Amino acid sequence: MTTAIDALRSSPLGAELTPSESGVLAELVRVKTLADGEVLLPEGARDALLHIIVSGQIRVVKDTVHRRALLHTLEPGDLVGELSFMDDVPRYAALVASGATEVLSLERADLETLIEREPRVVYKVMRAIMRVAHRVQRRLSLQMRDLENYLYLTGGKT
Repeated sequence: MTTAIDALRSSPLGAELTPSESGVLAELVRVKTLADGEVLLPEGARDALLHIIVSGQIRVVKDTVHRRALLHTLEPGDLVGELSFMDDVPRYAALVASGATEVLSLERADLETLIEREPRVVYKVMRAIMRVAHRVQRRLSLQMRDLENYLYLTGGKT
């Protein structure tokens, strides 16, 4: 099992942290091991946890009337739940482990305990979250552009 400090140092959250700042944040995070097919968070759930994939994969799946649709597969280093961590909105889709998976989890209330005593740590964590959210937004924008180009070129016919 991976230690919290090692997982943190190799994650996007640890990218700007000094060794002492990493130690402060490592006291607040937990490493969780998931079995293949284990649900990290069900669709519609609310929580204030940010997860970072340490090893394995997390499938983002949405159940429909006829099937379970795979929306995306998250890899080691990816953040999971960064938007719900910020605004407590229910999960749009379920998060399911694909193979043995380890995640590092941080609770919003725990991070908030650092606001007065370690504000630079909080600032650096928030910067990391925003960088990831921006990267996701950029990826989705490119996918939308590709879809629009496809529809324009084919007239929506397959």
